Amino acid sequence: MEHVPALDEDLKKTLGPATAKVLAEQLGLHTALDLLHHYPRRYAERGELTSLADLADQLDEHVTVVAQVADARLLTYHGGRGGGKRLEVTITDGSGRLQLVFFGAGVHKPHKELLPGSRAMFAGKVSRFNHKLQLAHPAYEPLGAEASDRDAATAFANQLIPIYPACAKLESWKIAKCVDAVLPRAQEAVDPLPLALREGRGLVPLPEALLKIHRPATKADIEDARQRLKWDEAFVLQVALARRRHADSQLPAVARRAAPGGLLDAFDAKLPFTLTEGQQKVSKEIFDDLATSHPMHRLLQGEVGSGKTMVALRAMLAVVDSGGQAAMLAPTEVLAQQHHRSITEMMGELAEGGMLGGSDRGTKVVLLTGSMGTAARRQALLDLVTGEAGLVIGTHALIEDKVQFHDLGLVVVDEQHRFGVEQRDALRSKGKQPPHLLVMTATPIPRTVAMTVFGDLETSVLDQLPAGRSPIATHVVPAKDKPHFLARAWERVREEVENGHQAYVVCPRIGDGEDDSGNKKKASAEDEAEKRPPLAVLDIAEQLTRGPLAGLSVEVLHGRMDPADKDDVMRRFAAGEVKVLVATTVIEVGVNVPNSTVMVIMDADRFGVSQLHQLRGRVGRGSAPGLCLLVSEMHEASPARARLAAVAATLDGFELSRIDLEQRREGDVLGQAQSGVRSSLRMLAVIDDEEVIAQAREEAARVVAADPELEHLPGLRTALDALLDAEREQYLEKG
Repeated sequence: MEHVPALDEDLKKTLGPATAKVLAEQLGLHTALDLLHHYPRRYAERGELTSLADLADQLDEHVTVVAQVADARLLTYHGGRGGGKRLEVTITDGSGRLQLVFFGAGVHKPHKELLPGSRAMFAGKVSRFNHKLQLAHPAYEPLGAEASDRDAATAFANQLIPIYPACAKLESWKIAKCVDAVLPRAQEAVDPLPLALREGRGLVPLPEALLKIHRPATKADIEDARQRLKWDEAFVLQVALARRRHADSQLPAVARRAAPGGLLDAFDAKLPFTLTEGQQKVSKEIFDDLATSHPMHRLLQGEVGSGKTMVALRAMLAVVDSGGQAAMLAPTEVLAQQHHRSITEMMGELAEGGMLGGSDRGTKVVLLTGSMGTAARRQALLDLVTGEAGLVIGTHALIEDKVQFHDLGLVVVDEQHRFGVEQRDALRSKGKQPPHLLVMTATPIPRTVAMTVFGDLETSVLDQLPAGRSPIATHVVPAKDKPHFLARAWERVREEVENGHQAYVVCPRIGDGEDDSGNKKKASAEDEAEKRPPLAVLDIAEQLTRGPLAGLSVEVLHGRMDPADKDDVMRRFAAGEVKVLVATTVIEVGVNVPNSTVMVIMDADRFGVSQLHQLRGRVGRGSAPGLCLLVSEMHEASPARARLAAVAATLDGFELSRIDLEQRREGDVLGQAQSGVRSSLRMLAVIDDEEVIAQAREEAARVVAADPELEHLPGLRTALDALLDAEREQYLEKG
């Protein structure tokens, strides 16, 4: 039988089947190594009391507190079968008091042990009884009497007690005992960091870091260990991404250079404006990439309206100039149609290659979506396979097996977060050789997240808005506290329409009897507003038509409509026939109607920060200033209102994405990069540890350039294999 290293052994051997089962099922810990990487959440000091004041925020959660018994009362009550006993213990930690209750036969042991003045760790689920917080039948671990010898007493009082992320069946101190059982094996942990890097950065060896994180003697020990363990996580992940980039750089691709006097020059010559500095800089980065003989992998981030489409279109035209084809993939039909419309308008006669009145330097621009008629679809497919069409814009219908290209040179993916990696991959496989890839997103991604999640893509950022774009004023409308504010909001919409402009009203739900379960919030809702279903497009449209917006042309737009109807509504709105569009978030990306100046977002607290920012970017796209009104029934002190206030306070998407990230858990942000595996980031905080991530990325690039196969770094290779289980490897392969 093959020898299993002690750290990879199943925990059953060391801890017994019952405990191992709880660790595996409740906490996902299977081996000694898993357990060593289950780090304490915080540390309590015996001399210092853990805060009871914070427990109100942790209702229904399992907590561990360190406190002193203030008093204990044994009560006899009558009821049930012959009555019984109840022990009420009040504990204090200086910051607050908490009641513990024990019933029936369970009162005898605590009654003897929990005497006033004694100290213990208590663990249990925080509940509320008679408006007071309590722990019912908590598990507890006495912390012993102070030793008489003063030094021993001081050592005892200053000891740091690790508090572990725990579960109902296994309290923190039981987990601590499990860790004690495997801690000696930390000596066998294989160090993934190259020695030169570790010494150069003054980091402690891995076995020492594991020892110090679990059993620190001082706070400095904890800091040393954290620094080291953060580096492990950042570095191993960045090595995985650096190897991905290195492998990509070895792939062959056709270099695509724009022909002088070709389609791109003709297009630039007819532009009615000059490109912003940012657009010129990013275009140069893209053209340099396209001219190399390995595939470009670039992420283009830009605020809504920063001119990403223009930059992408110029790259596509350069590829057509070089004899290739370019495809743009959009997440929805509405968006694909919109891109097709705006690109053909921008190109004019250059989009009519081979047609009467078209330019001889032009090309054909085709649209391919799932709902096209058979004849139109057949023609589009024919234009692609013969090379007649240089540009194609479509939805995931582009990925189907039937779609063949003459010579696919560039794939542009709009709104990356809406596409699975598999879809990106399927489109890339359509080229004779891997095509160049440009991924666009209007969701600002903090630099660290870009380095972590999109680490296999080089990043370009467009952060200037083109000249002529107007500022957007954003205000919160507290509908419940101040109903007259909402009435005024509808008056503002009327005024804008009377001045020749148009408006959006956005709702979280369609309202055609759809299943609302997805919108239900937790029972501990902040407010009554949370308990009612979210406002719906169909209901609001009806109320507006009958009430405050009577007499104006109001139409609805949502994802369940027939594609032809959707397109018709969008076309009439773009033409100015429809004055007010009541819609779901289908308008979130890419809808461009410069005449729209006002947006009212109903139940704005039900949307995320980044989503509100995206939606708001739909107004103020012309020369008139934009206005965005965030309607909410949440009370002023609620976290939801604080979020809305943050959106109203800044138009800087990167600042908002930072706020968004701080409010959510890391795992949400890492999204697909963590698909199917427990997040590999336990110690690293993507926002706070920007410096570590940036340095780790540089070090990783250096290490991989010198030794792509990591032949001389077996420890790193092992850590990498552990990180990249099959699913994750596949994810990175396809990135």
